[in-house]
Amino acid sequence: MKIHYSLDNFDARSPVVTIGTFDGLHKGHQLILNKLKALAAEKNGETVVFTFYPHPRVVTAPDESSLRLLTTKDEKTELFRKQGIDHLVIYPFDKAFAALSYAEFVKQILVDKMHTKCLVVGYDHKFGKNREGGFEYLQACAEKYGFEIEKLDALSVEGENISSTLIRAALQSGDIKKANHYFGHEFTLHGTVVEGKQVGRKMGFPTANIEASDKYKIIPGYGVYAVRVEFDGRKHKGMLNIGTRPTFNKNADNRSIEVNIFDFSEDIYGKKITISFVAKIREEQKFPGINALIEQLKLDRESALEILKNS
Repeated sequence: MKIHYSLDNFDARSPVVTIGTFDGLHKGHQLILNKLKALAAEKNGETVVFTFYPHPRVVTAPDESSLRLLTTKDEKTELFRKQGIDHLVIYPFDKAFAALSYAEFVKQILVDKMHTKCLVVGYDHKFGKNREGGFEYLQACAEKYGFEIEKLDALSVEGENISSTLIRAALQSGDIKKANHYFGHEFTLHGTVVEGKQVGRKMGFPTANIEASDKYKIIPGYGVYAVRVEFDGRKHKGMLNIGTRPTFNKNADNRSIEVNIFDFSEDIYGKKITISFVAKIREEQKFPGINALIEQLKLDRESALEILKNS
């Protein structure tokens, strides 16, 4: 996959293009990419995904603090790579780009710079200044500039249209299984191991404190989770707690993220780490004393091992 951060000298064979933020790259997005690849094969063309960085709301509403992303730029790039996309355009989203009308975007970007032969969009596609570029407008542009256009219907599961908004709600409530079902892959969190208070070590359950790699990355709801842990090319099983800390940290909503890696005792401070969430074990709760907490952690470990064995 070729990654482009500008369209200077952009070159693709009979480009079959789709546009969007693609946060999460969930099953609905994957449906679009599958259509993109099928059309490119039919037309002897190449697949092109046009997305942008940073997220538009970072530029258009810089004072807003509620933005939560399912995937960081790096995570999304890797998911596109796994999907077998030929060209990924990560266009710089700035105030000048935000001010483009849809007509200007189509003419200057899709037609003049990318030479689009076919455009594939989702059922709810809106783009350009004030989100004015709907499908009907695109159809008129396609006729004017001589490219084809394909619109896909929503992907519905159990009566709900899969969307990034729906998955965010599932994660925020701690419903990992539902989120993963809609993703089509496990929700992952990339971060760095930072120093904690080492309370878990004193109880026989040492934890690595995780600081997420992006301050906008969504953190699942409070509770205890069965997870897979990867760093230095090695994979481990573990259980993870998401809770609160009275001191400030850099994770979204100041949530603490502490993972107990099973059968492991190395010093990994400063290491880059990837957490894959498999299922929620229980809610966060307060215990009458340390012995009760230790007994519960033993049960949590057994629950996590059973979940991970069967998933």
